[in-house]
Amino acid sequence: MSKTDRAVQVGGTESADSGGLFEGALLVVGDVVTDVVARHRGPLAPGTDTVAAIRTVPGGAGANVACWAAHEGCADVRLLGRVGGDSAAWHEGELRAGGVRPLLVTDPTAPTGTVICLVDGGASAERTFLTDSGASLRLAPEDWSPALLDGVARLHLSGYLFFSEPSRALVSVVLESTRARGVPVSLDPASAGFLTELGVDRFLELCAGVGVLLPSRDEACLLTGLPDPADAAAKLSRHFPLVVAKLGSEGALVARSGSVRARVPASRARPRDTTGAGDAFTGAFLAALLAGAGPEEAATAGCTAGAKAVERIGGRPPTEGQGRTPAEDRGRSPVEDRRQPPTEDPRREDGESQAR
Repeated sequence: MSKTDRAVQVGGTESADSGGLFEGALLVVGDVVTDVVARHRGPLAPGTDTVAAIRTVPGGAGANVACWAAHEGCADVRLLGRVGGDSAAWHEGELRAGGVRPLLVTDPTAPTGTVICLVDGGASAERTFLTDSGASLRLAPEDWSPALLDGVARLHLSGYLFFSEPSRALVSVVLESTRARGVPVSLDPASAGFLTELGVDRFLELCAGVGVLLPSRDEACLLTGLPDPADAAAKLSRHFPLVVAKLGSEGALVARSGSVRARVPASRARPRDTTGAGDAFTGAFLAALLAGAGPEEAATAGCTAGAKAVERIGGRPPTEGQGRTPAEDRGRSPVEDRRQPPTEDPRREDGESQAR
């Protein structure tokens, strides 16, 4: 197979300035949030207490993808996202610790988004999200510059950007820039619930120009109206050059040109928390593509990373200094943080964190 054939196979293009395929950075555009993970055993007890183990960890689908891509070997990963001044420094530090170059815009009014993750402590470790998007979905066209594509070989969009008007406008501008530069784009639809609110037709219309779609089972079925994920992946691959459907414990499907080309088995794991498993898959998948892997090999890497993710609490891979809270990162206890405003100006002028 020629390098050009492989580029078509993975929904992208050859690097224009080198003999290799996809040499350069991965730029992720997406959400950065604070996850409050509550892992409970047994059903929630309405009107009274339910015992749970609760942790505050950095999250956000876009940020998780970026960190997993770096963890799985991508040497240059960048993340464009929007956070509030309440925890901007903490999130920037966590991203750097994860090997990601943060390109964070600090929102002058909205706080960082927060997601409460209710995780069933049983064998499935299934999770339910309560989401306050905060600053994350206020990312807008004025936060974008075509210069952000300098040195970028592949761009990934978090599907959460499709669920607010400012960030939908950003997506349009980003896709225009990537078309002009010939940079391949991947997309994770992110949320079946939010997709239902937006509407399938509207979502597919906004996706024009995306080369790789990475839906979950539920998202693939919702986008096609088909109950079988293999049929759904095949149908979606008539609209997108490459579709990789993530099926959790059943592995993944790789579809192109209207048919499923590969079924990739899941890696064995003992789940503790399934939060971020799909993000781990996506990050590892993209890192493998950038290293020159084909879609099936990249999907295998994704399944391996997904298995690692479900054995951890939270949606990120391990980093040094893990477990600090936003308050502790500013040198105060969480109790003191609730009583006092930040003592430092959260607006940064170092060229990477920006205030809008």
